[in-house]
Amino acid sequence: MIKTKFTEMFGIEKPIVQGGMQHLGIAEFASLVCNAGGMGTINITCYPGVDEFHEDVIKMKEFTNNKPFIVNISLVPDLTKGEEIFKYIDVCAKEGVAAIEFAGASPVEFMPACKEAGIKIIHKSPNAKVAASMARKGADVITIAGYEVAGHPSMDGIGTFVIANKAAKVCAEYGVPVLAAGGVADGKGLLAALALGAEGVVMGTRFVASTECTIHQNFKDLIVNSKEIDTMTCQRSIKNMARYVKNEQSAKALEMEKAGAGLKELLPVISGALSKECYVSGDTQHCVFAMGPAAGLINEVKPVKAIIDDMINEAEAVYKRLGTLQA
Repeated sequence: MIKTKFTEMFGIEKPIVQGGMQHLGIAEFASLVCNAGGMGTINITCYPGVDEFHEDVIKMKEFTNNKPFIVNISLVPDLTKGEEIFKYIDVCAKEGVAAIEFAGASPVEFMPACKEAGIKIIHKSPNAKVAASMARKGADVITIAGYEVAGHPSMDGIGTFVIANKAAKVCAEYGVPVLAAGGVADGKGLLAALALGAEGVVMGTRFVASTECTIHQNFKDLIVNSKEIDTMTCQRSIKNMARYVKNEQSAKALEMEKAGAGLKELLPVISGALSKECYVSGDTQHCVFAMGPAAGLINEVKPVKAIIDDMINEAEAVYKRLGTLQA
């Protein structure tokens, strides 16, 4: 058993969090992470609207017997409509959701509503400066996203090993625990994150390659067969950098970007709706697919519970081995 400030804060057994996993973070999947002792996340982008989201929140409570879980809300600069976000927060307040993770633009305008409802605030921060700022402003937990993270890493290009270490130090001044995201896929990564001062880890790519994930098997096989060098970043010019698997679609997006394409021109290529269609059809080439270099550490598809249990067992075994290195 590994106890940390994060596990104690939420009363969970294991310091392992499933990331938002756009289009995949739904109750049927996230609840399995909760029931395996970790903390699952459902993502508001998975739902057509607030009513459908509300239905899945209720499912999460039923499927987990009211275990704590996270709701991910990504705030897109200049596009996010505050009134809509408050509707999602109202649902979380009504149903007693344990935590909301905000990513993207500043969540400051939404934080009082969360605090009033007793919802813990997790902020996905791109660097230690933002992490410290959000800790000062009232975030209860910081997820620090290293450059290895799938989806949207910081444009600073700083890896998890450095940024988690620094963020843990600066956030400790405010008593705010840090979760390390990016490059973690096994027990060694978990133990390394704890050694750096983090209180837990967030994983996406490892959980996509699970038996129960709703994505097509072709994408799971793609992860298992990928090397750590098989990812790329693009969208830097539109200040929304993303890490994807190297495939036809991401290569096309990068070439368009180099030719001067803006967001309007890129949207049909990087569209989430297109990715969602491919996740069902199994077409791994004609959509952008968020995958981190942690894929190089993933050799098999296995059940969520086995992923989490194996991580804890490996972390404990390595911890014991390190104890034998004492002079």
